[in-house]
Amino acid sequence: MLDLLRSVPTQMDYKGQKLAEQIFQGIILVSAVIGFIYGYITEQFGWTVYIVMVGFALSCLLTLPPWPMYRRNPLKWLPVQELGPEDKKPADRKPKRHPK
Repeated sequence: MLDLLRSVPTQMDYKGQKLAEQIFQGIILVSAVIGFIYGYITEQFGWTVYIVMVGFALSCLLTLPPWPMYRRNPLKWLPVQELGPEDKKPADRKPKRHPK
């Protein structure tokens, strides 16, 4: 079971984050407008709240998991560089003094 959970990717790239944010805001906006109009026509504020809550749940379902559409542009990291023993020593130089 743990191997299955560890195999699930948990990261999103930057463009995927931007796309998820745009989708989230779009769904919330559309559901708020539809909810307001429907609630105004039926004169029931409760329907407005229900429609906005459904839009929120739908947007969370579409944007919170790292779906493959949010991982299309992965970052290319530099390879790990091993430091030699000479690189680990502090530099032999005098500390800079600020002018008085």
